[in-house]
Amino acid sequence: MNNQKQQKPTLSGQRFKTRKRDEKERFDPTQFQDCIIQGLTETGTDLEAVAKFLDASGAKLDYRRYAETLFDILVAGGMLAPGGTLADDMMRTDVCVFAAQEDLETMQAFAQVFNKLIRRYKYLEKGFEDEVKKLLLFLKGFSESERNKLAMLTGVLLANGTLNASILNSLYNENLVKEAFAVKLFKSWINEKDINAVAASLRKVSMDNRLMELFPANKQSVEHFTKYFTEAGLKELSEYVRNQQTIGARKELQKELQEQMSRGDPFKDIILYVKEEMKKNNIPEPVVIGIVWSSVMSTVEWNKKEELVAEQAIKHLKQYSPLLAAFTTQGQSELTLLLKIQEYCYDNIHFMKAFQKIVVLFYKAEVLSEEPILKWYKDAHVAKGKSVFLEQMKKFVEWLKNAEEESESEAEEGD
Repeated sequence: MNNQKQQKPTLSGQRFKTRKRDEKERFDPTQFQDCIIQGLTETGTDLEAVAKFLDASGAKLDYRRYAETLFDILVAGGMLAPGGTLADDMMRTDVCVFAAQEDLETMQAFAQVFNKLIRRYKYLEKGFEDEVKKLLLFLKGFSESERNKLAMLTGVLLANGTLNASILNSLYNENLVKEAFAVKLFKSWINEKDINAVAASLRKVSMDNRLMELFPANKQSVEHFTKYFTEAGLKELSEYVRNQQTIGARKELQKELQEQMSRGDPFKDIILYVKEEMKKNNIPEPVVIGIVWSSVMSTVEWNKKEELVAEQAIKHLKQYSPLLAAFTTQGQSELTLLLKIQEYCYDNIHFMKAFQKIVVLFYKAEVLSEEPILKWYKDAHVAKGKSVFLEQMKKFVEWLKNAEEESESEAEEGD
């Protein structure tokens, strides 16, 4: 048996030691900046040539490590110091956003450069987002013209999807000069898309209700916002914010109403609260009656048996009739309530046979009057369950018409 240990093979060859100086030169942002600036100077202001140069340079230069330097140069012409100023001792180029013409067409062309670059080098996406967030925080350090260009560029990039609307969070910094910036940004964004697309992007990142924060705390009102942006030529944005505010107020009203009902607050207190909210948030009565109806119907766990649910509904609604009657002082409000009842009974199948009983109850309780009921029957109903509900109401409507004719003839005899 051979006990002799087998000798392990060895690799022969010469080892090379990497010198620290070489490493430092290779990963030096100044050297990277010089390469980019030299290339941009050679391409000149032809932005298609700029895009081609940046595309080719990505294979040779370390974009991943120097993303911030790269984007600083393309926006400001050189590396930015904290606060947004260009470092004095550094090279700079005029082939950049801040040195370009201040118009939307030029900013659209620059947006294409960024778009192509990020599509080609996908890993730059995060670095670019961080860059824009930083630039938005540096607004005070830039000139008015530079801010305008940055605003237009950002709007175009938001519209084409290169940037996510969450970057606007950086604008909520208290120390920023942001109102005029926001005007330019939204103008270019809406110009590229429309207000519905802008609203969808804002909703996606839960920023649709935060636009008023662009103003100082003492000016964060719908009136101030709509006046400012309407005068700046952005009426559609003003209307959008006003609508958002109204929707928010309506949701809040419904939530509070349901809480008051579940606590069993007196109707007079609930009515007073609702009327104050109507006045404060300019909510019309026909809208309020819809909210009150939904709130009243959501406070109960309804029986699943059709023969029992009608009886349960009548008992419940009889109790709440004074509350509903307080918000049907207009014919349009009564009609709105009838349509809400129709939709509710159709959408909740156990209520299909209860529609006529609810309407008759409300007629007797003076929540609804004969004119809106007759109008609903004739031509103001909706398609949902139409044939079923019209059939249910036939006899009652005939009775109403006869009662109306009798009262008219009595009035004539009295004359």
